[in-house]
Amino acid sequence: MKATPGVGLGGMIRTWRERMPLSAAALPVSPARRATGLRREELAGLAGVSVNYLVRLEQGRATAPSAQVLASLARALQLSTAERDHLYRLAHLAPPADGAISSHISPGVQRVLSRLGDVAVAVFAADCQLIWWNRSWAALFGDPLLVPPHLRNFARERFPVGEGTVHLGRWPVTEVDRDATDAAIVSELRRATGRFPKDAHLAELVRELSAGNQRFAELWATGAVAAHREDHKTIEHPLVGPVSVDCDVLTDGDSGHKIVIMTAVPGSTDESKLQLALIAGTPDTTTNLPPNRESGHAC
Repeated sequence: MKATPGVGLGGMIRTWRERMPLSAAALPVSPARRATGLRREELAGLAGVSVNYLVRLEQGRATAPSAQVLASLARALQLSTAERDHLYRLAHLAPPADGAISSHISPGVQRVLSRLGDVAVAVFAADCQLIWWNRSWAALFGDPLLVPPHLRNFARERFPVGEGTVHLGRWPVTEVDRDATDAAIVSELRRATGRFPKDAHLAELVRELSAGNQRFAELWATGAVAAHREDHKTIEHPLVGPVSVDCDVLTDGDSGHKIVIMTAVPGSTDESKLQLALIAGTPDTTTNLPPNRESGHAC
């Protein structure tokens, strides 16, 4: 039985899906296409869930999606904050609390990201959690889908605790000044604790890294507060060889999101390698724009 459009969880997802133009999702528009809005398979790809699961959601046969699935659907549908909160309530979950770090990307920022074309770009939350990336990012660094969602955190990767560290970047990356980048990451987390003092996940992250990683503890003890703005990196890509890129970090207002953009000098060999990497895809897997899958929250 199909859900009534605009009524209940399934009906609202269908309504939001059908109102969203392909151009807003950076999907190609065919002149022969009659349907408006997104098809189910298109939304499923953008949100990182299976088409079958999305069908069950819209038909009311799946009624208890996880908070991570809802967050991914809200990003893919480019919902406003009020619409996102309504989505959570329809699923009988509490919306993200005020004063907590948000993984929601506003529709305006989504539109900007969709217009960046083949530029490698990712979005990190204020606690350094990877919440969005595009195909070019996956092609350059390797697909973050191979990393469990709770481990997609640049601070955890940079300051490992215990054995078996999982890397967001699938191949080696070198930097001009690693010490400066380390200090910037710790400083960003300290800045986040001032902006989001009630966020329990952030507090636990800082406690864990302080107790388990000596380097992090030493840098945290300095009390520095600053922002991470730019860097220069070389990625040892397995298909195209070393690629040198400039890394620039933009901050999205009150959310504290960090939009990380990787570019090469126009006309350079590195720019050609970036384009080849995108054409080749990732050696291990391919990805759609948002990161979360149905199973599943660098500076």
